[in-house]
Amino acid sequence: MNYCTKSLCLFLALIGAEVLHAADKPNIILLYADDLGYGDVGAYGSTHILTPNMDRLAKEGLRFTSGYAPSATCTPSRYAMLTGEYAWRQKGTGILPGNAALIIKPGRTTLPSILQKSGYQTGVVGKWHLGLGIGDINWNGEIKPGPIEIGFNESFIMAATGDRVPCVYVRDHGVVGLDPKDPIEVNYRENFVGEPTGKVNPELLKMKPSHGHDMSIVNGISRIGYMKGGKSALWKDEDMADTFKSEAVKFIEKNQKTPFFLFYALHDPHVPRVPHPRFVGKTDLGPRGDAIVQADWCVGEILNTLDRLKLSENTLVILSSDNGPVVDDGYQDEAVERLSNHTPSGLLRGGKYSKFEAGTRVPFITRWTGRIKPGVSDAIVCQVDFMASFAALTGQNLAADDAPDSFNILPALLGESPSGRDHLVEHANGLALRAGSWKYIEPAKGEKANSNTNSETGNESNAQLYDLSTDIGEKTNIAKDHPDKVMELQTKLEAIRLAGRSRP
Repeated sequence: MNYCTKSLCLFLALIGAEVLHAADKPNIILLYADDLGYGDVGAYGSTHILTPNMDRLAKEGLRFTSGYAPSATCTPSRYAMLTGEYAWRQKGTGILPGNAALIIKPGRTTLPSILQKSGYQTGVVGKWHLGLGIGDINWNGEIKPGPIEIGFNESFIMAATGDRVPCVYVRDHGVVGLDPKDPIEVNYRENFVGEPTGKVNPELLKMKPSHGHDMSIVNGISRIGYMKGGKSALWKDEDMADTFKSEAVKFIEKNQKTPFFLFYALHDPHVPRVPHPRFVGKTDLGPRGDAIVQADWCVGEILNTLDRLKLSENTLVILSSDNGPVVDDGYQDEAVERLSNHTPSGLLRGGKYSKFEAGTRVPFITRWTGRIKPGVSDAIVCQVDFMASFAALTGQNLAADDAPDSFNILPALLGESPSGRDHLVEHANGLALRAGSWKYIEPAKGEKANSNTNSETGNESNAQLYDLSTDIGEKTNIAKDHPDKVMELQTKLEAIRLAGRSRP
């Protein structure tokens, strides 16, 4: 008989509603590369480095031509992305030492906490660089607050970066593999008696520094800062990509039955660039190129895992980078000598540390199989907007003082609208404002090129104005020809700075 009782119909309706609700809550994976440039990916024009897995994402998803990191360096970008607040609004959000205290206050609404509130299992794997503890960390005991206290259910991270001590992994609240009989000591002011350094003992190095990076030696590589002990817990750089990848895959497998958010922060191609031997020589660009190939392999492993577990159709995958590219960032790894005709910044000017476009405009791809129509978008989108956008995705309202600079650009991220932001503050060693196709860089003192990395800073004593629709490479400063536009953008930037927020 073709009928159902009232209670049965109600039950079936509820089941259907639950299925629809689950479908509206996709898993979210954020693949976050480190120092990956706009021109380092095949889908963005690279011909010297093969990135088939990143290219697959672009082919199956939406490739943004105006996708931005919040800053031209790592810590402030990560801070802004996880809090929805421009990092330049807060002191102490610059590039952190490896023993810095946590700079995101526990209890604050964050990107993982809003997803956690919506029923997501949240995890972070990889590079952290947002500080841990409250100062004077005891690396041999319980390390908190950290990721767990700001909204992550699970955490497997390095404290800072590969070129900074301590060179150990931290799972949740403790160092992985630590022998209590060999305690860790960390100092960023002075070395420990009898411990070798790259500066004094270069004969112990398998990779020598080009500038800085000449303190404690771990795995034949000298770092920033001094460290003693913890030998059983020390990482091996060559195995780092495999270690983080395995942890990311385990998180997906463990949480496949429930909505999950994975912040997978790859270390590549940040220095020191020490790819696994199976990737060495995969490019003709030396360790930097090989490290990008390694990062691409990691991306492929995540995509393969989603396919294997039949999760691809209900997973929003986002690929981006924390800032633009840098070639020589502290080690003699032949990155400059073997650059050949490869241009890490693509058509853009500048790179890491720069207010020019290549400092913050980065690869930015979204894929949600069956929901996002493949293509290319010119919408202006930024990682600082993930908070407001994912709150909208999960049907949540942000409090007035949450995410003060995060805009809901979900329609743009999903390819349902050609428009994203109408303006964006770009941050490096100062501020710039993009409004539509106009780019204004405020006057600034200081060196025009970083003396160590040779990266252009964007510093000029006079205002700079560029029309990115006709001059994407920011070659011609037209400020003198458009004084009214300069005044308009200068006034707008100052208003955003003073307001303490920009979210409507």
